[in-house]
Amino acid sequence: MGTKGEGGAEAAPKARVAAAWAVHAFTASGVVTALLAIAALIAGDLRLALLWLGAALIIDGLDGPMARKVDVSRYAPRFDGAVLDLVIDYLTYTVIPALLIYRFGLVPAGLEIPAAAFIMLTSLYCFGNREMKTGDLYFSGFPAVWNVVVLYIYVLETGPWANLAAIAVLGVLTFVPFKYIHPFRVRMWRPLTLTITALWALSTFWLVLASGPGRPPLEAAPLAFWAFLAASLYFLGLCVWRTWRGEETAGTR
Repeated sequence: MGTKGEGGAEAAPKARVAAAWAVHAFTASGVVTALLAIAALIAGDLRLALLWLGAALIIDGLDGPMARKVDVSRYAPRFDGAVLDLVIDYLTYTVIPALLIYRFGLVPAGLEIPAAAFIMLTSLYCFGNREMKTGDLYFSGFPAVWNVVVLYIYVLETGPWANLAAIAVLGVLTFVPFKYIHPFRVRMWRPLTLTITALWALSTFWLVLASGPGRPPLEAAPLAFWAFLAASLYFLGLCVWRTWRGEETAGTR
């Protein structure tokens, strides 16, 4: 238990306070991976930029459960970890992917700036939306995961016009209440979803790591490629099903 402070209030245990600030520091480390992704972008290395964005994605996936576990809002109340998370997420989920699309010409020539601007503008609605999550903790509307979109462009080797069409559709879907799963928050089928998420992450890492100039992902790691697609279909199917079924009435956190 904590000790009494000067005003009679119970002081927070130092270990709990230290743990809360350690989680904030872990969240903040995402900006370092963002910087390294930008450095790779400037150097013209799309593959390395994706690997650093993958590291940022892992940090973002883990820091939420860690923050809830140590109760950061109670033991570090003067610092808003949610705002910190949103700032870093906008950088790693939106700004850097938009720059990758511009830098590597992933859309038809002459449309790089409009496409990047469209991504950044539509994402602002997502990050400012007070109803970003549904009552059963799905994302409502496309959750601006443009880092994942660029990853799919890289792995599937889609062409510039297909990429532009995907960007246009996903940008519009930001404003449509289609449900997108949050693997760590949605309770229904969570063990299976987390297992599929781990499979997706491992296959993605292997695909990006094994590929390179003259070695497209499918040729570099065919088994990982099909595991990646199977996991992707699971997420897509679950999102379509939950959108059609509506909100869960119980069993959420």
